[in-house]
Amino acid sequence: MVGGAVRDLLMGRPVHDVDLSFGGGTESFLQMFPGARNTGNGLDIWLSGAAEFTALEGDARNDMLQRDLTINAASFDGEGRFFCHPAFLEDMEKRILRLASDDALIRDPLRLFRVARFAAELPDFSIAPETMDAMRRFAADHQDELGALPKERVGRELMRALGAVRPSRFFSVLQEAGALRPWFEELAPAADIPAGPLPWHDNSVFEHTQEVMDRCAGHPLAVWMALCHDLGKIRTEETMLPHHYGHELKGVELVKALGTRLGIPSRWIRAGVVGTKLHMKGGIYGNLRSGTRRDMLCQLRDAHIGHDFWLLAGADGGWDWEPMAERDLKTMQKVHLPEEWRNRGEASGQRLRAMQCEAISCLPKYQPVRAENAGPGTPGDLATVTESGQDS
Repeated sequence: MVGGAVRDLLMGRPVHDVDLSFGGGTESFLQMFPGARNTGNGLDIWLSGAAEFTALEGDARNDMLQRDLTINAASFDGEGRFFCHPAFLEDMEKRILRLASDDALIRDPLRLFRVARFAAELPDFSIAPETMDAMRRFAADHQDELGALPKERVGRELMRALGAVRPSRFFSVLQEAGALRPWFEELAPAADIPAGPLPWHDNSVFEHTQEVMDRCAGHPLAVWMALCHDLGKIRTEETMLPHHYGHELKGVELVKALGTRLGIPSRWIRAGVVGTKLHMKGGIYGNLRSGTRRDMLCQLRDAHIGHDFWLLAGADGGWDWEPMAERDLKTMQKVHLPEEWRNRGEASGQRLRAMQCEAISCLPKYQPVRAENAGPGTPGDLATVTESGQDS
């Protein structure tokens, strides 16, 4: 048993994925596991049942020196003997993320993204200065190698980071290493663009995005939508700053490009698009006209992102509108067309929409509360925000 499972076992953390390594050659391994299938595109990476097997590089001691990080370079063999990298115990004790060897990034450029992902999963670990220096040099000198990585591998690291304790750290590490391009090029200019006017924002688009992501931590789909929601602000004309009128629509194509580039599941790309288009309305949901609320709820229902969207809206805008939205949706679903209006094509749809809007408009006024995942400070004054005058 090797790598993260050993680390998590020793840290007292839940062990989710168990990786196993074998010596003696592939032929001997396949005699013991004849049903194993190769998943390494020519490398000795095999799947048998739920377990993944890799071939040891030399003996167990030498294999530890070839791993990505020192804290992942530990193993127990079949007899219970413990092997580890010379720096494993010290780095575990001091909580340091350190590359296991000087050529770790050359051997596999994906390790640069793995460092960032482990920084997000282990926020109390710091990155060794020499490791960050190595990442900066590699990102500057090996752009082609980073860009040539299979999108599935980079996308997998992102998906894991989205479920991490502090997902924003994935991007702050990549930014510090100068490695946002080419995979996350939409975020590269975001640090130099104001997120919006006072009193709603006092930081950059990059910083605001990170804050909203962390407020959604524990809900990976909501974190993904938080990553996407303000991408359109990088398209704002400089003369318009610090305002970002219409950025929610400008962001749609950027979300699609980012998701496609990384091989993100199509359902998630769609969630990112819908969340981006609607997040401004989500922040002022209670002030929207009944027709706008009805149409918005239909879009959220069709995209299957209700709860995650309202987590994003609360993290971004400060108010918890989800109970009101659920009330409105239940009211809509109770509305049925009279017999004389059925089977009349488009006219039936228009009549049903009108009836649903009327039902929503008759509901009593709802007073929202501050969202549990709202950031510090006081949310905007609801009395001064209108559907037609929404800002950034």
